[in-house]
Amino acid sequence: MVLGAVWCPEEKKKEIARRIKEIRHRHRMDPGFEFKWTKISPSKAQMYMDLVDYFFDDDDIHFRCLVVPDKTKIDHETRNQTHDEWYYKMYFTMLKVLLKPGDTYRIYLDIKDTRSNEKVQKLHEILCNNAFDFSRNMIQKVQQIRSHEVVTSQIADILIGAMSYKSRGKATNSAKAAIVDRIAHRSGYSLQRTTLYKEDKFNILVWQAED
Repeated sequence: MVLGAVWCPEEKKKEIARRIKEIRHRHRMDPGFEFKWTKISPSKAQMYMDLVDYFFDDDDIHFRCLVVPDKTKIDHETRNQTHDEWYYKMYFTMLKVLLKPGDTYRIYLDIKDTRSNEKVQKLHEILCNNAFDFSRNMIQKVQQIRSHEVVTSQIADILIGAMSYKSRGKATNSAKAAIVDRIAHRSGYSLQRTTLYKEDKFNILVWQAED
């Protein structure tokens, strides 16, 4: 399992949307086309390469992911937790290191299901408490969205998909394998190990269950 987040300054959103629109237009795709890892094919490989290169070329866009190599090693019963509760604990673990004092944040999660809003609000509360942001001036919003509503989530989908593909040792789709290789080359990482804690551009945490 891989959880991931792309973040950028608020004022960059329109520029990112414009640049993604340009990539789409350059490859003669419909304006409503949504970049998704599941849509990658050899005929679209260059377009997705262009998106990956745009991410690495723009210093204002960042990525962090949490990789769980083997979910079978998670013992929910011993820790008295449901799988859903563990899932949001992992979200917390992934997000907490991105938050810097003095900045403000609006966090958008890809919608999991129609019943998860209560857990999303609990995640907001825990993130705020961890940052001593009891008035919620720092972490202003944590809400669910659908991927087409926030354009940066499409970049996140591609990077998360690539990390999952690499982690599972897949290589059957030549276009996807090429994109994984491009990400590894541009990031300078193997994509299989935890990066330095303060890695700012492409940050990876390979999570391991405690014995």
